Amino acid sequence: MIYEISERMKKEEIIKTVRCKLIGLTKRKQELLDREYNNFLHWLRTGEDKGVYSAYKQDAKWLYKKAKRMKGIPIRKDLIDIQRRDTKLAKYWARIRVKSIRGGIRVALKHQPFNFEEWEICESFLIKNDNDFYLYITVKKRVNIRRQYTSVIAIDIGAHWTAVSVAQHRGKPKFYGKRIRAIRGKYFWLRRELGRRRKLRAIKKIGQKERKLVNEELHKISKDIVIEAEKYNAAIAIGKLENIKNKRRGRKANRKINSMPSQRLREYIKYKAMERGILVIEVPEYNTSRRCSRCGSMNTSRPSRGLFVCKDCGYQINADVNGAQNILKRAVSYMLTAGALMTETKRERLTRSHTP
Repeated sequence: MIYEISERMKKEEIIKTVRCKLIGLTKRKQELLDREYNNFLHWLRTGEDKGVYSAYKQDAKWLYKKAKRMKGIPIRKDLIDIQRRDTKLAKYWARIRVKSIRGGIRVALKHQPFNFEEWEICESFLIKNDNDFYLYITVKKRVNIRRQYTSVIAIDIGAHWTAVSVAQHRGKPKFYGKRIRAIRGKYFWLRRELGRRRKLRAIKKIGQKERKLVNEELHKISKDIVIEAEKYNAAIAIGKLENIKNKRRGRKANRKINSMPSQRLREYIKYKAMERGILVIEVPEYNTSRRCSRCGSMNTSRPSRGLFVCKDCGYQINADVNGAQNILKRAVSYMLTAGALMTETKRERLTRSHTP
């Protein structure tokens, strides 16, 4: 099948955040940034101004909650200047405004391979972590989404398996998240042991390390899904489940559900796919775990965590795979009702006409 989307689904806007470490700081620049950062946090807590760049205080008034939560300085897009200089130290440099220094200071940026010239710079946040400064730069751009697809990949995001994917171009499902499950289990045990010893600072430190390792795995998963979609010219469908954290399931189940990195994975897949011009569809997951993907019956059961059984047609399959197959069906239906055209290829027409 060939799916062709309508003109109104042709363009999308991508928004992402680039994490840049400030490197090669001289002693003077380090002192200026320390002073600005500490004075800003003091003003944020107490309201006392010990010397803060005035524009930062203005920005913090409408970004107060975010600035307080992130413990960082919000910087408007017109206050940050990023230039390509191609020096030995860094490819890109940024100018950061500080109190009493006209024009601010220039700092070198270390980050993953990225071309800032192709993106529009939005607001940024200056964060300090273990005596190192980081600039979180939000960027955006509009991209052209492909109009024709020959397949669809559906993703079911869960607690046991971080993601399970099924696709029209392959018969076997793919399971992702074994490594993430091991990381989360290990650090949960460490936090419990450290909590018994009252080592709160160590708990905070290992929490940051856990998040970093999980993020690395999420990037690998999202990259694998998007590369497959690009290779087979497939659109991507992701299940969107609302109010998942408000249900009562017991303490152990709630802990696993509430710590699911589902939203992060969803965002990683979306921006990686859109960068390549691949359509991402979010479909509601309501009843996808209960409905039989073969006959559509709701007369089903879950004898164990990973097994799905349909009492009407006798269909037995992994529960996450069943959910992904239902998402795939809904995605195809959504593409048709939203204005996509479905065309059979010549080979498919011949196959159907010769099928007894």
